[in-house]
Amino acid sequence: MSEFEEFEAEEMQNISVKITSKQSEALSELQRRDRYPSRSEAIRAAIRDLIKTTEGKY
Repeated sequence: MSEFEEFEAEEMQNISVKITSKQSEALSELQRRDRYPSRSEAIRAAIRDLIKTTEGKY
């Protein structure tokens, strides 16, 4: 099971986050380069990495 598929089975919750134009453009570029299937998945990956780094989870 891939990293993306592992979390698809979990119920997702919507949150609102304000980001700068440059951050939005960078997210779009990551998606265009096929690194992530969507901007939302790029954000989820960043959150997983942050939690893993700070909490040792995931």
